Amino acid sequence: MTTDNNPTGPTPGPIPLPAATARALITAGALATIASTFLAWTWTPAFSGDLTVYGYPAGLQTLTLAAGLLTLLFALGLWNVRGLHRLNPAGATAPVLLAALAGFAVPWYTVIAISVELGGLANLEPGGYLAALASALPLVGALALPRPADAVRGHAVRGYLAKPEQPPPAHPLPPWAQRLAITLATAFGLVVFTYGIGIDNDDSELFVGFLILALFGSWSLYTAGLLDRFAELTAHHKAFATTMAFLAAVAFPFTQSNDHNANLGVNILIFGTVALGLNIVVGLTGLLDLGYVAFLGVGAYAAALISGSEFSRFSGVQFPFWAAVLTGMAASLLFGVLIGAPTLRLRGDYLAIVTLGFGEIFRIAVNNMDGSSGPNLTNGPNGIPSIPDLEIFGFNLGDSHQIGSLTLGRFANYFFLMLLFTALVILVFTRAANSRIGRSWIAIREDETAATAMGINGFRVKLIAFALGASLAGLAGTVSAHVTYNVVPNPYQFAGAAPPNSAFLLAAVVLGGMGTVAGPLLGATLLYLIPEKLGFLKEYELFAFGVTLILLMRFRPEGIIANRRRQLEFHETGQLDVPRQGLTEGTTGATKAEA
Repeated sequence: MTTDNNPTGPTPGPIPLPAATARALITAGALATIASTFLAWTWTPAFSGDLTVYGYPAGLQTLTLAAGLLTLLFALGLWNVRGLHRLNPAGATAPVLLAALAGFAVPWYTVIAISVELGGLANLEPGGYLAALASALPLVGALALPRPADAVRGHAVRGYLAKPEQPPPAHPLPPWAQRLAITLATAFGLVVFTYGIGIDNDDSELFVGFLILALFGSWSLYTAGLLDRFAELTAHHKAFATTMAFLAAVAFPFTQSNDHNANLGVNILIFGTVALGLNIVVGLTGLLDLGYVAFLGVGAYAAALISGSEFSRFSGVQFPFWAAVLTGMAASLLFGVLIGAPTLRLRGDYLAIVTLGFGEIFRIAVNNMDGSSGPNLTNGPNGIPSIPDLEIFGFNLGDSHQIGSLTLGRFANYFFLMLLFTALVILVFTRAANSRIGRSWIAIREDETAATAMGINGFRVKLIAFALGASLAGLAGTVSAHVTYNVVPNPYQFAGAAPPNSAFLLAAVVLGGMGTVAGPLLGATLLYLIPEKLGFLKEYELFAFGVTLILLMRFRPEGIIANRRRQLEFHETGQLDVPRQGLTEGTTGATKAEA
């Protein structure tokens, strides 16, 4: 008879401290970290934000305060404080450790940045030293907490940072409390997004600190099971949750005093909408399209030609808003059918190569249609500038208007328009995915040969997906042409220094989560906002994309927002995200016989 040397239950952490002492360290360290944010961290305002003032936190101190509060809440939950057990009902180590890492990383990053930029540790005030020392205490305490059995059996990182397999069920909230929780969570998400997008482009230190806090903070909430419980609440109150999300998006322009941030918002919606269209082709149908940005360009050029611009080949023609939108969609749909009909019988890498070729052919063609190298249609590399603003029911979207004490500018108007289009695309995506044709797409993605054997016309189904995705990209391209005032060929390439490009759109779908609605929107937000706020990344965008995708494929191949089906495909039972379902009788018997 053999004995198992590996324990099956939690064991002491790598730092040998009693559990009560570990909890006390976490609590005391969190309180001291919070207190340090009300002290001066440096003597000069030359560093990012004004960290010289006593009495209220600013800049990176505010992020440290938020991380300290999160750590304190999890620490009080370990002491069984009434009402806080819902934060971490299983008493897991991972949420506490990740919150402590957030509280440790932000102040230490700040201290190092101050030392590097200002020339040494002598530029720190007592508050900076206190923050560095105090933030280390919760990390030490969290490493002293009992660790799961998986960490003992050679999976240290996975064991520490995984969600508990069977968290004890919390008492269900009444319906009104569930709706209140959805409302508060949506408001919190709006606050976080507006804070991040409101950071100045020149303040890269603050935005890096924001990313650190967002990463470890959201990871801690995920491992505590809070994000899963929120997903269950939104599933039970789907209509209410959708309404709250839409209202939060409507409220966004009213929270901004700078129209530039509304410009960022409308561009995020444009590229998120295009990514949703690509998600039909890649995420639902499983077709790798490397030239998808060309459909965005077709819609943009079609809208520009009939916009009334004096530089358009048809300068005397100006379609009304609805006709311009339908023209852009119809042109992209037509190109989708023309390209898809002869090529969709190909599979895998061959189809990817053909679509990549189509994207390059489109860019080269519009670049040469200047009247000398080709027909005079697109004005060649100069593009079509001076595109007038859209006018809807007599209201010009280029005009600013006053609502109370707030002034909504041009980009806020286009944000509201694009928000309606995004809602329409989401409706189309969800209805199509849950329909008979949507199930056929999924069957094609899983195994085209088996789907064909079951009677599904694979070519017709793929052509519908290709055409629908192309028309949605054309819809976004129509608005994009008017937002940017001009259309030029250079952005519509496979990869470039800035979006739109096919690599950006594909990365947004893969990073966010293929086959989901929120995934491409989140992916487009991250991939557009991060290079915008961190200017030095614009020169290394492709490198950053590559590193991000490699890390994603290694640690979360299903994307940030996982589709349940794909999550089960990528993770075996007992791994990071998939709860163990229990052993079969045969396996159990074999294990017992072996023992």
